[in-house]
Amino acid sequence: MSSHHIVREKQEPALLVLSMDTFDEEMLGQLLEWSPTVICTTDTAEKLNASGIKVDWIISDGDAGDLQSDVKLLPTGDDNSAGAALKYLVRHNYPAVNVITDAPELKDFLFYADKINLVIFREQEKIYPVNSGFSKWKPAGEFIELLSHPPGLQLSGLEAVGGNRYKTTHDGFFTLQFEQSFLFIAEDIA
Repeated sequence: MSSHHIVREKQEPALLVLSMDTFDEEMLGQLLEWSPTVICTTDTAEKLNASGIKVDWIISDGDAGDLQSDVKLLPTGDDNSAGAALKYLVRHNYPAVNVITDAPELKDFLFYADKINLVIFREQEKIYPVNSGFSKWKPAGEFIELLSHPPGLQLSGLEAVGGNRYKTTHDGFFTLQFEQSFLFIAEDIA
């Protein structure tokens, strides 16, 4: 007996590719597995096209060339590439987006952190916003990094290892409490 999955539009996270010079191709394949809406810059469109990946939207205020058929242009207007794409996704009720970038500017994502489920991938780590009270199960010895130091930070299940990096102390849940709306954390991708 075969198994058929029907993927409805917007069921899977959209994929926003801002840059991908240091991103693993196998991980890219995993993010593309369920045929998400793919939005990219003109630079990354050429790389995706060379890999045979279908692009839905190219962020550009001009002509994006003739790489693929049925590609739509997403103008930046007053925004940068990340802002234009995130504004489009929120306006069109996408529940989630995976972002690939070599050098994330978290300030570009702050406004959208509570409007769309956001995961940013860079090299071998994933970055995402969490609310105070966030709790997650991890095996002992795994690392996370807090990308800011919020006021009133209290943590359990973690020990500092230097900078803003922490290691889980045991198999089980770690918890973060703090006094602001959210905070970005980074985890190593296994």
